[in-house]
Amino acid sequence: MTVDSSDSSADFAADFTSLRDALADIVAIPVTPFTTDDTIDTVAHRALLRRLLDNGVRTLTPNGNTGEYYALSPQERRTVTEMTIDEAAGQATIVVGVGLDLPTAVADALHARDAGAQLVMVHQPVNPYVSKGGWIDYHRAIAEAVPELGVVPYIRNPQLGGEQLAALRELCPNIIGVKYAVPDAARFAAFARDAGGDRFVWVAGLAELYAPSYWSAGATGFTSGLVNVAPEVSLSMLAALRAGDYTAAMKVWELIRPFEELRAAEQSANNVTVVKEALASLGLCRRDVRPPSRTLPDEQRALIAGQVQGWAI
Repeated sequence: MTVDSSDSSADFAADFTSLRDALADIVAIPVTPFTTDDTIDTVAHRALLRRLLDNGVRTLTPNGNTGEYYALSPQERRTVTEMTIDEAAGQATIVVGVGLDLPTAVADALHARDAGAQLVMVHQPVNPYVSKGGWIDYHRAIAEAVPELGVVPYIRNPQLGGEQLAALRELCPNIIGVKYAVPDAARFAAFARDAGGDRFVWVAGLAELYAPSYWSAGATGFTSGLVNVAPEVSLSMLAALRAGDYTAAMKVWELIRPFEELRAAEQSANNVTVVKEALASLGLCRRDVRPPSRTLPDEQRALIAGQVQGWAI
């Protein structure tokens, strides 16, 4: 699609302002619950989405990592996208995760647009041979395929520098935000400044555990898988950070630290498993995950259930 009128460009710019606001928030990554026969549990999925929306969550990312993106089939990814958009019914901004090979990423971005999403989040390329110029080319092709959508690169590669993002932004003005997930607050601060600072909305992509440190360096939003379990806990951290009350934010951090450290252990091996176990302890969905994830042993299940009870949900 090409934009050939100044009016259309103005409309896009206005839309991007509201989309920037949506990223400067909790960017919730919903889980994808499964049935006993390993299909998507659409009833539980809708109920979990409704729980997020009813508790005031206003930005949702279907097909994120906590949604087991890489374990879903192409049709399942589209089902998750459509179901999330339908359930939200205008109550939330939808940021659809896309990625894998370039044709698949473009096709899923086009589907997200046609289904009614407002943004796409581009997963870090998993190809073992990612050059800096090739990273730019990959994101440029996706962004140019959907110029009316906001685009958010998901950066996990510490080899990328802010100058690559700055170059990409010159080519694609619809790249408006960044989900930064390199676990290094100093690197994030340098990357953001080299990329152009407030030209982007910076989302702390390592959730509540890193939100306070990344916020101090310029982030104005953070992703969350924990929000599936305890929306009020995540929202209380957001309120504290927005108020500049780091003492209050760190009290929330201390509360959720054991939970988030379990998720982050062994290179995030149990990132999804811990969240689903917590939801199972509350009777909200089954604990089932797909390989290469795996359910937890009994002793860890009891530990997580105890942590969740301590949050007085």
